[in-house]
Amino acid sequence: MKKQGNKIVVVGAGQVGATTAYTLLLSGLASELVLIDLNEKKAQGEVLDLAHGIPLCPPAEIKVGTYADCEHADIVILTAGANQKPGETRMDLTRKNIAVFRNIVPQVVKYAPHAILLVVTNPCDVLTYVTWKLSGLPKNQVLGSGTVLDTSRLRYLLSQHTGIDPRNVHTYVLGEHGDTELPAWSLTSIAGMDMDEYCGLCADCEGSLSANVKSEFHEKVRNAAYQIIEGKGATYYAVALAVRRIVEAILRDEQSILTVSSLLTGQYGLEEVCLSLPCIVGVTGVEQVLPIHLSEEELDQLRTSAKAISDAIQMMNE
Repeated sequence: MKKQGNKIVVVGAGQVGATTAYTLLLSGLASELVLIDLNEKKAQGEVLDLAHGIPLCPPAEIKVGTYADCEHADIVILTAGANQKPGETRMDLTRKNIAVFRNIVPQVVKYAPHAILLVVTNPCDVLTYVTWKLSGLPKNQVLGSGTVLDTSRLRYLLSQHTGIDPRNVHTYVLGEHGDTELPAWSLTSIAGMDMDEYCGLCADCEGSLSANVKSEFHEKVRNAAYQIIEGKGATYYAVALAVRRIVEAILRDEQSILTVSSLLTGQYGLEEVCLSLPCIVGVTGVEQVLPIHLSEEELDQLRTSAKAISDAIQMMNE
């Protein structure tokens, strides 16, 4: 019988997986936290390090586990796989990490058929689709971290530009979590005003959010991971916070709107592809993909992004 409280399993005890476990431990969202890794010694080291901080955190049990320990999990977070190297794109990781997931996903589903599967490993959108296919689970039950992090990066840049608290900057980055992602400028707002209107009132904006500034911000968001990887070898802090936010929305049944990656079933003429659009996220996972209004240019960019992901999926099928 399942214990009371929330059980979360993190598969992969690398930098992203371990930082995610740390973030979840601090959050108090999990009463039981399990780390699974092929390198059991590494997992044991991470768990021991985390366990020593439990007296300073909300109460939780943390341990190293096997796939059998996925039983009764509420959420299984998949972070295992090869890391992105300097100069390597997320899509370059496709073949290597699909092979990893072919081994992991069936074992997770064997023991946790009712768990929400949250994919973090890159390329996130392709692997979200692969996980859905391999798992045989309903589409709402499988989601990727998608562009939740990219959206946060854009909100941060707009906050720096305007001087406004980033929590009051509303925008979305859509499509692939990768090189073809697109900022939805037509949906970007502060206090209900679009950016041109707001910047007309704000001295810090210099009157408008110019095309050059938009292009610069888009490039910075798109290339952020490459810059961080070049500087320190990997990205893990902000993505772990993005994962925590998604987990929070699920476990608390918040009905929050987040740009997670999920399966499209005809939206904008797109299907059999996973990518990020604003979704209602709650206790059953992705409860609805919202029909947002995009400009024609943004729709074209979204289709281009979907094609890049579809091409990668097709390569996998071949």
